[in-house]
Amino acid sequence: MKIKVCGMMVSENIEAVAALQPDYLGFIFYPSSPRNFEKEIPLIASEIKKTGVFVDASVDFVVEKVNKYKFKAVQLHGEESPAYCASIRYALPETEIIKVFSVRDEFEFDILKNYEASVDFFLFDTKGKNKGGNGYAFDWEILQNYPSKTPFFLSGGIGPEDLFKIKNFQQHLEKSGKADLLYAVDLNSKFETEPGYKDVEQLNEFRKILKGTKP
Repeated sequence: MKIKVCGMMVSENIEAVAALQPDYLGFIFYPSSPRNFEKEIPLIASEIKKTGVFVDASVDFVVEKVNKYKFKAVQLHGEESPAYCASIRYALPETEIIKVFSVRDEFEFDILKNYEASVDFFLFDTKGKNKGGNGYAFDWEILQNYPSKTPFFLSGGIGPEDLFKIKNFQQHLEKSGKADLLYAVDLNSKFETEPGYKDVEQLNEFRKILKGTKP
């Protein structure tokens, strides 16, 4: 399972987290977020997929940031339409596209069909007052009914205490032949000492256990 660490802000913290070799590092471009990124990204390993996170931004704005920061993925966290996602795909054919959907007590999976042709992954986050980083989880059991073949990221208030829950959820998916669809977990606020600053020790411990490199 892949790991994405999102909401990076501070140069030395970015370097420290990158040294753990997460699969994705996310940088948020949304002025209303306390993790809004406005700086330069230090040099990090090319194997890590730098990801720009956007909320209802113009296509031109997304393309500008992808070109400036050499992002390998974009995460669309607003109300972006299937047509918008198709426009991003056309403008950035080599860039992975992750479309976010917010979940609380239920979710209408039919909405996904029109996005499948234009995105690489879905990401399911907790519906709350903020566009991400709300710090609490939705009921993952809802995803037992996931009908799509598009792999997804699991997000929303995931913390160090959720390792067993993640593994248990993955086992449930295995029983229904959907284990491969859980592509990655997205980590943010529960691993922070303050908005945008990650606890590297906690992340490392979580990574080792999730990846199976620690007994």
